Amino acid sequence: MAWLFGYRRLTVRYERKGSHFLVFLGLAAALTCYKKLAKLAT
Repeated sequence: MAWLFGYRRLTVRYERKGSHFLVFLGLAAALTCYKKLAKLAT
């Protein structure tokens, strides 16, 4: 969870709908995983 707090949009919830927040949460998790995997590949 600490990795996701680097994304400013997730620390303060701007979206009114919970579904939009969950989409951004999933996107942040995917980007975090991609960055970690890309770092391991090099």
